[in-house]
Amino acid sequence: MKKILLFVFCTCCMTLTAHAQELQVKIKINSSQVEGSDKSVFENLQQTLEQWMNDRQWTELQFQKNERIVCNFNLTVTKYDKNNNRFSCTAMIQANRPVYNSAYTTTLYNNKDADFNFDFVEFDQLNYNDEMIDNQLTALFAYYAYLIIGLDLDSFSPFGGTDVLQRCMQLTNNAQDLGFSGWKAFEDSRNRFAIINDYLDEAMKPFRQLQYDYYRNGLDEMANNVERGRGNITTALENLKTAHQEKPLSLLPQIWTDYKRDELANIYKGKGTQKEKESVYDILFNINASQNDAWEKIKQ
Repeated sequence: MKKILLFVFCTCCMTLTAHAQELQVKIKINSSQVEGSDKSVFENLQQTLEQWMNDRQWTELQFQKNERIVCNFNLTVTKYDKNNNRFSCTAMIQANRPVYNSAYTTTLYNNKDADFNFDFVEFDQLNYNDEMIDNQLTALFAYYAYLIIGLDLDSFSPFGGTDVLQRCMQLTNNAQDLGFSGWKAFEDSRNRFAIINDYLDEAMKPFRQLQYDYYRNGLDEMANNVERGRGNITTALENLKTAHQEKPLSLLPQIWTDYKRDELANIYKGKGTQKEKESVYDILFNINASQNDAWEKIKQ
């Protein structure tokens, strides 16, 4: 009997471990700009990173397999120094979130990191420790793991991702001495420091609230009641306006509207009252006039 109970206990533990990982990551590496290099190093880098990201548990939270956050990292290698094992890259990072009770998937995060540079030796084993940030490659991916998990948690509970986002901020502070760009304050208004610092800024709390109001009260609700869900999104966008007014130099509202452009246009195009459409248009245009072609569709 004890053996049976022990077997059941171990099986349950194995199931929890197998389902604990938070992320489902796909990594693509484009090395076409690098000539004359053995492509095996890029293939090994892709396989090593993908396995490491997917096998690692980043928080103490338990995620079921179908709850894992789908992420895509598209790396473009612009330079590879074989002698020093240094990669110079740009990266597009995207994370998605399923919408409740529907087949629709919405973009949770989509942004470019222009300073995605690191060292990697083929067949290297990747290790990471929050308390000792001594490797640029693992620091980069840990940063985005924490950022994406934090945003996902914010979308299901108001400020639910605070603890994880604070870990992301701590990582950023501990990465200052790595000798790579992208980590330092005031270096760039959209570098890694600027992004996480703005997320945790008191002035940007309305933007954090927007994550919950837009996704949970808005998109998730649209599956049950389209009109009510859209109305909640209209109300949520007032938080976007407030955040922009509170901290006009923050690029978070602009980045958000860049990747939400088509979705927002589809939510309002041919739907809602004229007053509602004009209100939403004014908010979005004042934040991101460069996407006006999309905002014009809202008024149709």
